[in-house]
Amino acid sequence: MKFPRRLVAALAVLGLATAGIRLALRREPPAVLVHTVVRGPVEATVANTRAGTVNARRRAKLAPGQGGQVAALHVRAGDRVVQGQVLIELWNADLRAQRALAESEVQRANAVAEEAQLRAELADREAERQRQLLAEQISTGERVDRADSEARAARAAQRAAAAQALVGRRQIEVVDAQLERTLVRAPFDGIVAEVNGEVGEFVTPSPVGIPTPPAVDLIDDGAPYVTAPIDEVDAALVRVGMPVRVLLDAFAARAFAGRVRRIAPYVLDREKQARTVDVEVEFVGPAPDVALLAGYSADVEIVLQQRDHAVRVPTEAVRDGTVFVRGGDGRLSLRRVGPGLANWRFTEIASGLEPGEVVVLSRDRDGVADGAVVAIEPAGAP
Repeated sequence: MKFPRRLVAALAVLGLATAGIRLALRREPPAVLVHTVVRGPVEATVANTRAGTVNARRRAKLAPGQGGQVAALHVRAGDRVVQGQVLIELWNADLRAQRALAESEVQRANAVAEEAQLRAELADREAERQRQLLAEQISTGERVDRADSEARAARAAQRAAAAQALVGRRQIEVVDAQLERTLVRAPFDGIVAEVNGEVGEFVTPSPVGIPTPPAVDLIDDGAPYVTAPIDEVDAALVRVGMPVRVLLDAFAARAFAGRVRRIAPYVLDREKQARTVDVEVEFVGPAPDVALLAGYSADVEIVLQQRDHAVRVPTEAVRDGTVFVRGGDGRLSLRRVGPGLANWRFTEIASGLEPGEVVVLSRDRDGVADGAVVAIEPAGAP
């Protein structure tokens, strides 16, 4: 018996369709990343809008008080110095000669003053002797007057000589002040970051309005801090004393504890439509066991609020107040929840979820929809 060709073709199409349906039904459900709801700490945080910077506690760009030729260079870059230590000395032989001359003048003035004092003492004794002789009617009043006048004149000469000696000492102080201007001293303990100049070269202080390289760049690295820009909207929520996590690019896997110590009292208009407030963060707790170099880039997370025992899920699981919950049969249900505190890592779930339930993290994968059946992607899968 022969079948019509059209019937044979229809049966073939029907068989292929049936096979396709069976194949589709046998296809495994899509795999998704999931997370089991637990209790844990959740924080509300704000972060900097642009990279912050680690700053030294103090930094001084030092230059001599006057221009001159470098006679002695006592430090190099990287040396650690103490407060008051001489770093650079300019040529000052002329001033040292003036000081030696002033010291000689002081010595001479002191000798003259000593001589004047002896003369004054002698004149006082003579005047006293004449008064005694007058009392015994041996001397005359004229001699007594003359002796008193000579004693007063000797005392005046003594005071003049003492004043001259004082002028000489003050002149030494003037020369010492001029000598000090030829020295560059460390204003605080620190480490030398840079030295610009060599023995024999001429250095000058920076003229007003014309920046020049400093002779010595000195950094106090004892207590570094971080300055970071915070968006003006977020800055209104920040208060001095709030806890901070400091993240450094140089130590990517480590967070340092900090605290807000200062909020700038003004807004910086750095770019159009991007206004920020600088926040200073100091490190707290034990001194870091790593060298926090001035100039390191840093990010800060300022903790505004924290709950230690909240129902939480990763933030990527929540979208528009909803989460996908995977039931025991593998079927998804779209559920509305009440989010609470949140940051980029975790979101608190105030209502709608209980610990132990499973939520989907990879919401954007194909096949993730309300009522769909999904499998759990094994740990470590690409």
